Amino acid sequence: MKAAILCVDDESVILESLEMQLEGHFDSRYVMEFAESAEEALDILNELEGEGISVLVIISDWLMPGMKGDEFLIKAHKTFPHIVKIMLTGQADHEAIERARRDADLFECIYKPWDADVLTGTIERALEKFGD
Repeated sequence: MKAAILCVDDESVILESLEMQLEGHFDSRYVMEFAESAEEALDILNELEGEGISVLVIISDWLMPGMKGDEFLIKAHKTFPHIVKIMLTGQADHEAIERARRDADLFECIYKPWDADVLTGTIERALEKFGD
């Protein structure tokens, strides 16, 4: 079965950085998907499910136009409760993080600028839930 990691951030430079770090670390073990908005990410989640690809981890920014990261993670959690959610942010307020922990089962919140080893280590811990 194919499995994916989905990264969501409205800044393309952040997504490019994540792509380099994650593909460098995970090689081709997972399909890597990238979205520049929560709405696009929800579409990708549904498309991948339709293709039989299971998203295991979502890494989402908090401060994005339209839907904020905590709202997105809560919405994603309602449909895909098995996905491990990580917030990667420089701006999230404490209430938003607590809301995501409570209502979206947030696994971890990592602050920007992030350390690549901390991020990949957190993702590896998240993937342990799936026996990978």
